[in-house]
Formats: sequence, structure tokens, C-alpha cells
Amino acid sequence: MLKTAILFLVLNVLFITVAHASSEGNSKDLPHYAVVPFVLLLLTIALAPLTISRWWSLNKNKLSISLVLALPVLVYYLKSSPVSLWTVMGEYLSFIILLGSLYIISGGIVIRGNITATPLVNSTLLLIGSVAANLIGTTGASVLLIRPLLKINAERANVKHSVIFFIFLVSNIGGCLTPLGDPPLYMGYLKGVPFAWTFKLFPSWLFMVGSLLLVYFCYDTWLWKKEPAYARMREILIQRPMGIFGYRNVILLAGIMACVAFFPYPPYREFIMILLALLSFKITPKEYRKANDFTYHPIIEVAVLFLGIFITMIPALDLLRFHGAELGVHKAWHFFWATGGLSSFLDNAPTYLSFLSLAQGLRLPPEIAGISEEILKAISLGAVFMGANTYIGNGPNFMVKSIAEERGIQMPSFFGYMLYSILILIPLFYLHMLIFI
Repeated sequence: MLKTAILFLVLNVLFITVAHASSEGNSKDLPHYAVVPFVLLLLTIALAPLTISRWWSLNKNKLSISLVLALPVLVYYLKSSPVSLWTVMGEYLSFIILLGSLYIISGGIVIRGNITATPLVNSTLLLIGSVAANLIGTTGASVLLIRPLLKINAERANVKHSVIFFIFLVSNIGGCLTPLGDPPLYMGYLKGVPFAWTFKLFPSWLFMVGSLLLVYFCYDTWLWKKEPAYARMREILIQRPMGIFGYRNVILLAGIMACVAFFPYPPYREFIMILLALLSFKITPKEYRKANDFTYHPIIEVAVLFLGIFITMIPALDLLRFHGAELGVHKAWHFFWATGGLSSFLDNAPTYLSFLSLAQGLRLPPEIAGISEEILKAISLGAVFMGANTYIGNGPNFMVKSIAEERGIQMPSFFGYMLYSILILIPLFYLHMLIFI
């Protein structure tokens, strides 16, 4: 593996050296092959879990690949455009501090108890998660609510479909109403999109969440009727009142939201987030985090991968900014499917930024942060919604899958999960496009 890493490094140095010679320091003249490190990193993220999963499960190996692929771009931009590099690194720090603070604080909230896992109870929990995703982020809501969902359904024979719809709703689609909800929207906020603008996406949120909950309720009702009699009886006999512990962390989560809304400029916003996360550690009993099986692995994984993504995507963003009009993507529905299609297999945050850069060159009124409002809406919804199409479309997806498998749930394979998204999500996305875009 070390030889492969060295080969990657040599190839990338050659690519960027040639790119530098061709462009003579002008980002506008970058050749298309300057995006090779970005493409290699995204392909690695997509394929490594399927081919070298044991090696890839170690965060130190993810970090090594991120650094190897990011180094040539880092060296090139330090020489040719250091301002662009420092701007992107500042955005990365803001991004990871937000996610990290949400993850740490939500990890101190424990939901205990057990109630009968009827279709109505499960649907209500998914609805709560879809709302909570906008307040504490899809990552925070996923970490907070997946364990109660699994515990409530522990006596049922059919559980994997509930986890799949949890990924659809809580880990992705539910979080489209605030910049806190999903990383792409927060990146848009950092780029100048007003905090309250995403409230305009409520009709789309209502349509998708309502439609998916209706589909889920019907499907879960059918499976509930097929549950063995002993499973239903055990569900009834082991009921215990639900309770929330570590509730002071809920106040801290509200503090994070207020911080983002009312302190839009760094570094004060980031300092406050860090202080709130540290306060969470101070006031939360250790047994609460232990009860949640809290570890740093998921957030470290996000941090090391996004370090490479944020650096290697700079040439791609420059190329899209100056040559994006040549792609023929110019209508709102084009942006919805193009952004969503790439967000299905690549990470939705850099995909969002790439198409944001493309849209900035169109100059179509009315504008929000230099972008046509209808196109901004299409990009935002495509990135958030279609991150649910695969396990690799959004950070929380794989995390939820792993937690479920640790609890003994047999989750679908990569392509098995895609079958669910093709049969359920794609028709709803098409119908949504006809109505709202």
C-alpha cells in the first residue's frame, strides 16, 4: 500500500507540475487534468469501502490517502494563489468545527426506555428526526436517534427497512430547512446565502417527508402484520416509559444554532462552538456517553477525508467558475439532477460548491449571493435530497449502517440499498421536480 501511495504522489506531482507550466499561475487557464487529484480522492472514497474495507476502516489510512492526494494541489496553490488556499482552509475549519461540536454535544444526550414499535410509533420517530435534523444537523440527529429506533424495534423481526427510511429522512432529506441541517447548505451559508433563505424550501421538505412517511407507514404496517405472534407479545410486555437524560446538552445544541444564526463571521462563531462542546464534556456524566457507545471515530473520519476534499477540489472549482458554461447545464432542472446525480456517489458538499460556482457564471435574476434563486433552490435540493441515494452520498449514511450492523441488523449491500432508492426515491424526486422546479 505504501508503494501505491508513493505512485499516487509521483503522478500527482507530475500532473500539477504540468498544470502549473500550462497555466503560468493563472487559474483561468488551468487544464482539465488539474482535477485528477480530486477525482482520484472521490473514487477512492467510493470504491475503497467495497474493495479494501478492512484497510480503509482505519482513519490513519484515510488520512494518508487524503494527504498524498492533497499535497500537490497544496504546493501549487501556495505558489500561485495562496489567498484562494487560505480561504478554502478557513471554510474547512468552520465546517469541521460545526460538525464536531454537534457530534460531541449530541453524544451526551441519552434516550432510554422502550415502547411498542408499531408503525405509528416508528413513523412518529422518523418525523421527529426529520425536524430535529434541521436543528442539530443530519449527523447530530442520526447519532442521537438511531439507537432509540433500534432499541424500540429490538423485538421485531423486520427492522432493516426502518433503518433505510431513517437514512432517507433523518440522515438526508429532513435536513433541508436550515444551514445547520446538511453540510452543503452550511457551505452555501459560508458563501453568502442568508441563514433564513432555506426556510423557502419548506414546500419541498413537506412534500418529500410527507410522501416518504406515507410510503413507510404503509410498508411498515404490512410488515407489522407479518410479525410472529411472540414478537408482538414481547413488544407489549417489555414496555418502559421513555426518558431523556443529559437534557442540558439540548440547551447547548440550541446555543450552536443561535451561534450560527447570530454570529455569521469567524472566528468568534467557531470559538463559541468550541466552548459549547467543551462545556458539554464538563457537565455530562461519563456514563451517558458510554451508554451511547460514543467514540471519536466517525467525526475523525469526516475530518480527515474532508481535509483532502477541500484542498483537491480547488482546481475543480476554479475550472467550473471559468468554464462551467461550456457544460450546457443552465436550467434549474438541469442543476437539480446534475447536482443530485453527483451527490449520490460523491460527497454532496463539494458537489454543491462545484455547481454553485457554475451557477455564479450564469447571472440570471433574481439573485441570491450572485446566483439565480431558482437555480440555487435546485442545487440545494439536489445536493441534500440525493445524498440519500447511496451509502456514500452523505457522511451519516455509512455511520447509521455501521451502528445498525453492530446491533445485529443485516443491512443491504451497496447495490441492494440502491435498489430501495431507485424504486422509492427516484420516482418521488421526478414528481417533486415536475411540481416544484
